[in-house]
Amino acid sequence: MTLDVELPRVPVGDWFDSAVTWLTDNLGWLFDAIGTAVEGTVEGLVSLLTSPPALVLTAVFALIALVLSGWRLGLFTLLGFALIESMELWEPAMDSLALVLVAALVAVLIAIPLGIAAARNDMVSSIVRPVLDLMQTMPAFVYLIPAIFFFSIGVVPGVVATVIFALPPGVRLTELGIRGVDAEMVEAGEAFGTPPGRILVRIQIPLAMPSIMAGINQLIMLALSMVVIAGMVGAGGLGNEVLEGIQRVDIAQGFEGGVAVVVLAIFLDRITSALSKRTAVARAKAQVA
Repeated sequence: MTLDVELPRVPVGDWFDSAVTWLTDNLGWLFDAIGTAVEGTVEGLVSLLTSPPALVLTAVFALIALVLSGWRLGLFTLLGFALIESMELWEPAMDSLALVLVAALVAVLIAIPLGIAAARNDMVSSIVRPVLDLMQTMPAFVYLIPAIFFFSIGVVPGVVATVIFALPPGVRLTELGIRGVDAEMVEAGEAFGTPPGRILVRIQIPLAMPSIMAGINQLIMLALSMVVIAGMVGAGGLGNEVLEGIQRVDIAQGFEGGVAVVVLAIFLDRITSALSKRTAVARAKAQVA
């Protein structure tokens, strides 16, 4: 004898659909304002990146890499961005770079305060942690559905989906960095009557900066990995090149778009890693002093 029990269906998807519909009906003005602001910011940054000649901006990027990380990254940046220009992918690459930078900036502005709040309040941490778990395990394509519903097709849903997808490591590593600060340092500040806000700004954040920078690095890498997926909702850029290569089974176009994404990824990764190392050195000097 087998026990055959059929559980009732739980309409989770229907509940989510109703929530999205309610938000659209009641907060449409807010989504319109967000869309206008994001689209204007991305377009302004794209205009800034595409106004100078490609080789001039390549030299600027190479100089930044040389100063922050040394001659190896400087040479790679020079050759890599020159390769992007030679493949006639400069404008799509700058579109993708602008999208990533705007999405990363928004994600950082959300992640760092949220991570600090989670580090300083156990209740906030207990609420935020399962939400971050859900965000990290949810397939990236799922984020596109409400983004399209709220903001239609274009660069805005690509940025919004990228922000949501890239947010968790920034929050987690900020919380980890703040919680990892030596308790004796905090107690010493409290013993001298330092207000909690000043302890946070003068002690905890500087000492946690390497961990925070590592979170920003991971956040940017996740944002860049979302570029191809964002191309599916009309965000343009290199994602569109790769997507067209897949649709047309054009190996050359898809591979060239992928190479350009790799160049951007290595450049951004090494730059943020170099900044993280500099903050670690500065922290060590401060402790010695």
